[in-house]
Amino acid sequence: MSFKILGLNHNTASLIIRERLVISNEEIEPALIELKTIKSIKEAVILSTCNRSELYLNTDNRGLEEAKSWLTKFKKIDSNTEKHLFTLHKKEAIIHLSRVACGLDSMILGEPQILGQLKDAFRFARKQGFVNDSFNPLFAHVFSVAKKIRTNTKIGNSPVSVAYAAVTLANQFFSGFKQHTALLIGAGISIELTARHLRNKGIGRLFIANRDFKKAQKLAKKFNGYAINLSDLDDILEVADILISSTSSKNIIIEKSQVIKAIKNRKRKPIFAVDMAVPRDMDPTIADLEDIYIYTIDDLEKVILEGQASRESAAINANHILLEETSRFIEKQKSLTINSKIIALREHGEKIKEEVLKQSQRQLKKGDNIDQILEKSTSNIVNKLLHMPNIKLKEAAKNSDTESIKIISELFNLDED
Repeated sequence: MSFKILGLNHNTASLIIRERLVISNEEIEPALIELKTIKSIKEAVILSTCNRSELYLNTDNRGLEEAKSWLTKFKKIDSNTEKHLFTLHKKEAIIHLSRVACGLDSMILGEPQILGQLKDAFRFARKQGFVNDSFNPLFAHVFSVAKKIRTNTKIGNSPVSVAYAAVTLANQFFSGFKQHTALLIGAGISIELTARHLRNKGIGRLFIANRDFKKAQKLAKKFNGYAINLSDLDDILEVADILISSTSSKNIIIEKSQVIKAIKNRKRKPIFAVDMAVPRDMDPTIADLEDIYIYTIDDLEKVILEGQASRESAAINANHILLEETSRFIEKQKSLTINSKIIALREHGEKIKEEVLKQSQRQLKKGDNIDQILEKSTSNIVNKLLHMPNIKLKEAAKNSDTESIKIISELFNLDED
């Protein structure tokens, strides 16, 4: 296996760059299908979240370059975006994937959601036939390391999340929620966590809007809130003091004109807003307006860093476990590869032995001279075993390939006195 990674994440690219490269759920399958048309790509898994878009590939260097060219065309990205892409190979790639699974590469150190997202990405690729013999043990190893780290370290203690950071920031802004109204847009995990934190902080009223009204109803009922359709946003915007959105929509959900109207009707009563979506749900130019204070997922990083300080020491231990397990996995894979080659070599020798033995038995039945049979049989075995090394030596000499000549010489001790 030649494992490689191509992509970008919150460590290499800003929000404005990351949202250009988001591969939506609807795009994953066609993207995998197109990747598989590249002959040198044997296996592929795509992970795309608000903080990263990464391709995990079993391919050679040529396949990696072809994948890069494909990605620029598939997402129609320009050279400015392309320069933020990174590539990783072999051991570095395995370490990175393990860090992603453990939450060590997340904006929120140790956050658990990424492991579920990675498992979903792997299962989907496997179900579609894009995972074979190499990726199965690799991802099994990565998931096992993630479990071991969560079991044996405190990396998951002192829960911190984007939702927690958003509510913490809102609490600092309003210094209390009892007299305020919150409007949440979306119905995923991040919105559910936000709703839970708001309820625990004693929010006055809670509205949840979603394209799927039944999902909004289910979530609203869970937190004693009210469900609304996206078409009814304008009315609720006028009364919402807190606006938090996290959907997978490709298009803007909150337009600048809607906010202008809401601010006017609110008589300049301020709005605190957080857009947790990538790509963004709210028109970025909303930030130019007065009386609305809008934050993106990247703006929450300071709050997140303050809240995760207690996880830093656990991260050191987690990294130690990760590196140990990665080295062990690589050695095991090397051993498996060598064992398979040894078995293949022995089978090759056994095949030659069987061929020569059958030929000798036929000659014995005919009554041929036994000494001649032995001489011919041993010569046949030697010739068959040395046939390919002889060809490779001649080719190496013709091409002035001194490295191959050296390897074959060492293999057969040809340079011994």
